[in-house]
Amino acid sequence: MTKKQLEDKKNGKTRRDMKSYNIRWVVNITIVTFILAVIMSFSSEALLRNVSIYIAFFILIVIVFIGVISDLIGIAVATADDKPFHAMASKKVAAAKYAIRLIKNAGPVSNFCNDVIGDIAGIISGAAGAIILLQVSRMYSGVNTAIYSIILSGLVAAITVGGKALGKEIALKKSKEIVFHVSKVLHWINVNLKIDFIPKGNRKR
Repeated sequence: MTKKQLEDKKNGKTRRDMKSYNIRWVVNITIVTFILAVIMSFSSEALLRNVSIYIAFFILIVIVFIGVISDLIGIAVATADDKPFHAMASKKVAAAKYAIRLIKNAGPVSNFCNDVIGDIAGIISGAAGAIILLQVSRMYSGVNTAIYSIILSGLVAAITVGGKALGKEIALKKSKEIVFHVSKVLHWINVNLKIDFIPKGNRKR
């Protein structure tokens, strides 16, 4: 077999492996998104229906900030350089190895943080806003909820967009620190709860 034939065979295998990986990733992330969306939607709706309007509004803001922070983490992982963490890993810094794994899986991690968590948070914040408006209409009969709906939607959109814009700036400037802090949390979960969120395969970014 010639060198060209060997290269063609290798390239063909790589493309098949990549195609298989992409299909698995799409199927897995679709299933995970569905499960997370159902759990978070059910939990937030059940919680918001049984609390005061002030606590419900606070929970709404928390949901929005979860989306903002998740977006920040996704950007930080996608832009971080793994070289400093290799140096830290050589000094036996435990979380550094987890940081390297995060960066090597930057695509799936960013997709999960930016798209899955971010989009779910956006959907749930809209549902939470609707529940708050329903509570307002029950507490104050005759109130024009359309006005409150416009104000609340504008407020949620402003906080989300402004928060993500600020988060992006922070993520770009502090990507190393953010990735390291996230890695320490994930490493602690892995060691103490035996849950490993990041595969050990060495995928290239």
